Amino acid sequence: MSAPTLKNVVAVDQIVRYADVGGRTVAWSEVGSGPALIIGGWWCSHVQADWQDQRFRHFTLTLARNHRVIRYDRPGSGLSDRVGETPRTRDEEVAVLLGLAEAIGLDSFSLLGASSGSVVAAATAAAAAGRVTRLVIYGGYSHGADIASPAAQAAMLDMVRRHWGLGSRMLADVFMPGATADERTAFARYQRQVASSDDAAGELAQVYAHDSRDLLASIEAPTLVLHRRADRAIPFALGRDLADRIPGACFLELGGAEHLPWLGASSEVTRATLAFLAGDDPGLLTTAGGEGPTAQPTLSVRELEVLGLVAQGCTDAQIAERLTLSSHTVHRHVSNIRTKLGVSSRAAAAAWAARLDRL
Repeated sequence: MSAPTLKNVVAVDQIVRYADVGGRTVAWSEVGSGPALIIGGWWCSHVQADWQDQRFRHFTLTLARNHRVIRYDRPGSGLSDRVGETPRTRDEEVAVLLGLAEAIGLDSFSLLGASSGSVVAAATAAAAAGRVTRLVIYGGYSHGADIASPAAQAAMLDMVRRHWGLGSRMLADVFMPGATADERTAFARYQRQVASSDDAAGELAQVYAHDSRDLLASIEAPTLVLHRRADRAIPFALGRDLADRIPGACFLELGGAEHLPWLGASSEVTRATLAFLAGDDPGLLTTAGGEGPTAQPTLSVRELEVLGLVAQGCTDAQIAERLTLSSHTVHRHVSNIRTKLGVSSRAAAAAWAARLDRL
């Protein structure tokens, strides 16, 4: 199947390139400069068609102020090689992402995974622990079967496969409930433009089939999980569950119902992401109106143990000896604790611990 014909493509400020990944051509785009940030896994992605959306472009360019933002189309989709199927398993998705990073020549990079892309980003972070410096997940989940009941999944898949016009509109209503009727109509048209009914049904089936629960505990990269409270596409509880499964992950609850991160209060998403990638605390950010993300500091049992010893004045070496851990592991625990609590020093973390009855 040939790639869709797109008119009036906007190419300002982005460069589209092509790379050989596993014998197939992968289209990728870049904008900005600085540390590499790879974004992948958008629903029905198309590196050029996405760029035509003003709000998507603004979202990406905001991240590109401090980073070299790289986006790509998986083989079988977008501008990439359309001969053959798109990757259908988690491992195949990871192989594409890491293959592209190698083709570009990236020794290290951060990842931003949204929605179904969260599974791929998390799996990549687990598979390439030494190369992924930071991981940001927005609107994500760990187990696709939990997104909706089996009956609801079957009904949505059948609608997309048999009646793509109506299916695309239903998905637009779920993804962007706060949009105008014209905006939802335009997004429904976009979905049909970049993907056939079979392609869309295949991607949606993959969303429901994805499962990353077995590898989340092995992620070593500092991780930020963002989720909008009223997200209708991926329930809020799944984002909370995802964060709980990743050691030391920082979880931020965002207001709103829009599933697409470039809609609604997108500045909350970009500011928290940029702060975290820079090593700052995203929970300290607020909006112009004085309201912002709500930090949910939840410490694991091990982190509580480490924090208790920090409060007693123990050094990393002493904590490592007491808990039979390596000094590197203790240092990582302390760093994660400070990120979660929103404090800048060990002394401040110790002061926070002193106020907890449980320590």
